[in-house]
Amino acid sequence: MAIADHRSEVWIRRAGLSLALMAMVAFSGPAYRAEAQAAEPAPKTSALPQPGSYAIDSPHTFLYFSAQHKMVGMVRGRFDKMSGTLVSAKDPAACRVDVTIETASVSTQNAIRDEDLRSDAFFHAEKFPTMEYHGQGIRRSGPGWVMDGSLTIRGISKVVPLTFEFKGVAPPQAGQPARVAFHARAAVKRADFGIVRDLPSDIGPSSSRPDVWIEIDAEALASAAAK
Repeated sequence: MAIADHRSEVWIRRAGLSLALMAMVAFSGPAYRAEAQAAEPAPKTSALPQPGSYAIDSPHTFLYFSAQHKMVGMVRGRFDKMSGTLVSAKDPAACRVDVTIETASVSTQNAIRDEDLRSDAFFHAEKFPTMEYHGQGIRRSGPGWVMDGSLTIRGISKVVPLTFEFKGVAPPQAGQPARVAFHARAAVKRADFGIVRDLPSDIGPSSSRPDVWIEIDAEALASAAAK
């Protein structure tokens, strides 16, 4: 009986220790995690990069689009070739964006569809080898900015607001220009640029809403400091 009592006492002590440890984790765990998170430095970015001119780094810039399809689905694609310049200035009114995109570089991971998109029914890449976006002046919008630039597709120009956020500057590398990054979004209507084939079956008999959504992740390299 003495041995049995001793074993019971040991089991009770172990169980009590386990419960105490569980209680410590339950009550101090969140506070500890919060304290640890608070100790980590939060990433910081300024509202805009240092004043200057930045050349788009095409291999590290991704322009995606999503187009409404048959009213219930989406066709997604991208453009693989583009170039341009971003100008950051202390005065938001002096900030500029000038971008040129090669329409033949469209890709939706389907060769037949891509050739159709290059045809005169859509981008008409033979006659209009590029589309362009030009804008000057930005205004604050939430955590980011908006530019009311002009988008030209198939020779038709429309004002398209571009909402973007400055994502920061890459760690410096000796002998290399500063690298900055942006994330941008926009939305358009195909009909505004004369792209109307299959439109009723894609968006319905009538719609005033955008039917193409654009998303951009861009990196650019400093090319000249602002004076």
